Amino acid sequence: MEKVLKKREGIDIEEFLNNLDVEDETMYEEADAFVKPITLSTAEDAQVVVSEAKQGNIILLNIGDLSKRNAIKLKELITNIKGQIVEINGDIARISHERLLITPSKVKIIKRKEAR
Repeated sequence: MEKVLKKREGIDIEEFLNNLDVEDETMYEEADAFVKPITLSTAEDAQVVVSEAKQGNIILLNIGDLSKRNAIKLKELITNIKGQIVEINGDIARISHERLLITPSKVKIIKRKEAR
């Protein structure tokens, strides 16, 4: 059915979604804040996350690899990040199995459990 819809509408949704992030980088000059993807692997990565939040940026933190390799280290790093984010009045929440959303000061995440 998906193929039928694609052909009938004349839209390749995968191509469309894959090209969403193809933008001219000059538009970044006037941004007040950024949403930055960061992969968590080391304590240095954790400090980059906190530093970015302190600068007012929102972080999409990829924890997938570390969660598979070393759950104890992941817990330690996330505990450290969470403590520092709470200190600056930021917020942290899990948005998928492999990603956390971390926000800077005065940006809160509405955390609702989906009805099952």
